[in-house]
Order: sequence, then C-alpha cells, then structure tokens
Amino acid sequence: MPVTDPIADMLTRIRNAVQVRHESLQIPASRMKSSLLKLMTEEGFISGFSATDDGAANKTLDVQLRYYDDNTPVIQGLKRVSKPGLRVYVGKAEVPRYFGGLGVAFVSTSKGVMTGQEARRQGVGGELLFYVW
Repeated sequence: MPVTDPIADMLTRIRNAVQVRHESLQIPASRMKSSLLKLMTEEGFISGFSATDDGAANKTLDVQLRYYDDNTPVIQGLKRVSKPGLRVYVGKAEVPRYFGGLGVAFVSTSKGVMTGQEARRQGVGGELLFYVW
C-alpha cells in the first residue's frame, strides 16, 4: 500500500530508529527527502546520508544517525506540522522559532526547502513542514 505522507513516514522511521539507538536506517528515496536530510546534516541532527540504488525502482537513502558521547541521541524530538489533510502555510513575518530557537523549523518555500532561520533571512514564507529539536 503506498504511503500517503512520505515526509511523516520518514520522520517516524527516524524517530523509531533513534528510540532503539540504531546507528543507521534506510528510507525510500525522493528528491524532497534528500534535500531535507541534507539540511538535517548541515544543522547537525544526523551524521550524514547516502543514496543507494538496488535496481530500477528501489532507490533508498541510508541515514547515519548521530549520538553524543554518552549515547544520548542528538534528535530529541520530531513533530510534523503540515499534513496532507491540513496544510500549514506561514508568511515571511510568521516563520516560527521553535523552543525559543533551540529547535529548527523546516519550511518548503518557492526558493526550495530551507530552515526557518534561513527563510526569515531571505524574507520568504512557505509550507511549514516539521520541527526537529
């Protein structure tokens, strides 16, 4: 059965893997997920990711999770905001600071996917995808 919300599926897979302290996980590949994972790598939430091709239709992304020295995960929480049933859009003046700036908002704008901080800097709004803290 096809997934109706691929971004929520990706976040749930990451949340579950972090909860049981896995080193890495695999998720089905897409350009949107790749750009989100690239941003998560730049923000320091994950160690990195790589694309693997297991044939014609089975492209996956291998995500390396990141932990502190005492084995506590860097990702404390993930929260999906905009869903297929209820899209959430924010204007350039309304881009939120999550947890007083400790969390990072991910926004899909007309200039591509970016963090909330970058969206404020560039003066663009868009669809508020999710928060990571």
